[in-house]
Amino acid sequence: MSTLLKASVVVVTWNGLHHLKQCLPALIRQRGISYEVILVDNGSTDGSVEWVAQSYPDVVLVELGSNHGFAAANNAGFRKARTDLIATLNNDARPDPDWLASLVNAADAHPEAGSFASRVVLTNDPSILDSTGITTDVLGIAWNRHSTDPVGLESEGEVFGACAAAALYRKHLLETLGGFDSTYFAYLEDVDLAWRARWMGWKARYVPSARVTHTHSATAGIDSDFKTFHLGRNKIWTIVKNHHGPLLIALLPLAIAYDLASLPITCLRQRSLVALRARISGLLHIAPALKARKEIGSARRISWHEMQPFVHGPTWPWRL
Repeated sequence: MSTLLKASVVVVTWNGLHHLKQCLPALIRQRGISYEVILVDNGSTDGSVEWVAQSYPDVVLVELGSNHGFAAANNAGFRKARTDLIATLNNDARPDPDWLASLVNAADAHPEAGSFASRVVLTNDPSILDSTGITTDVLGIAWNRHSTDPVGLESEGEVFGACAAAALYRKHLLETLGGFDSTYFAYLEDVDLAWRARWMGWKARYVPSARVTHTHSATAGIDSDFKTFHLGRNKIWTIVKNHHGPLLIALLPLAIAYDLASLPITCLRQRSLVALRARISGLLHIAPALKARKEIGSARRISWHEMQPFVHGPTWPWRL
């Protein structure tokens, strides 16, 4: 790699050696750009650090010693980065050789944008999209844009935010906003960052030429208690921190009704009360989110009128 670095790529791992053996070879084969790779290890005990140190000595290793979570570990990688453009890549993702160069070229072409989303497809069926960025609806419920749609239905252009499974961020944006909210531990930290970036006037773009295959929820499991808890809790914090106040108040009865309808379905499907515990935890520990809301509100640079085109109409009836 050239010493004239153009981008940094942060990969977070926790006992993911089997994923790294697929991810790092693809990442090291990036072409058309000079870059550095930063691997942040969350206290793995499966030999990940030793294998990377031996197999890829040029990779910058950040060892945290214990599991600090996806959000905090990425922040540690951001601080280590030596470039103005920083990409995040899940350890269970494999980028095409031109992935990083495509994102960097988009960043050069669109200085008004602070984040860039990749075309992420499913590993077990690359004809199906996993994500083309982040979208959200009027209730504050967020999901991966074009998830489960066939490849080719999406178009290049502005989106609400970038999915951190494979994204590029400007370092200035990350430093200004403080990176991901480490209290989230994992899940929806990229949605929260997208909201905060939007309020500060940063735009986000989807780059279809930046292609990545991804094994969805390979680390935590699609319906695991861990994922269910953090999604449920962090959803409350994200909405409380970021949503437009008057609209949130007006839609609060509808939001509560939606959650009361979806909660039993989730509990019955999983045969667990984890989703309920997540909501309770989110409400019991809501004070920091309320404090953050005041800080975000005082720093806003755009109005709700400018934000509104990227917050979609109600999709919740189909998302129970």
